[in-house]
Amino acid sequence: MNDNIITIGKRNPNLPFHPGVRAGDFIYVSGQVAKDENGNMCSGNIEEETRWTIESMRRILLLDGADLGDVVKVTVFLADARTFGRYNKVFAEFFPDGRIARTTVEARAVIECKIEMDAVAYKPRS
Repeated sequence: MNDNIITIGKRNPNLPFHPGVRAGDFIYVSGQVAKDENGNMCSGNIEEETRWTIESMRRILLLDGADLGDVVKVTVFLADARTFGRYNKVFAEFFPDGRIARTTVEARAVIECKIEMDAVAYKPRS
């Protein structure tokens, strides 16, 4: 493995990947769903699940000294495209200046959830 690639967060022993990976000045956050700070799944309406999912991404970024303001790209998977407007309104609360690239598609996750997101952040090493 390349020594310049650093894993972030605690890996689930049942899954073959880490929550995040740093490669150079970029941090890649694996797909996150609505979980609390203890890793327990949270179920609610699309607004609640969007908030919990973004907070899950934030917790991983913070482990490597980054935050949502460093995010440059987000990919979003919505279980139901009819919830787009409601999810988009919450998303805008966390990314108010819109200085990111984003893709949103309708797709079912392999676990029961309304939304999944992954992200790329740019945070040069000090």
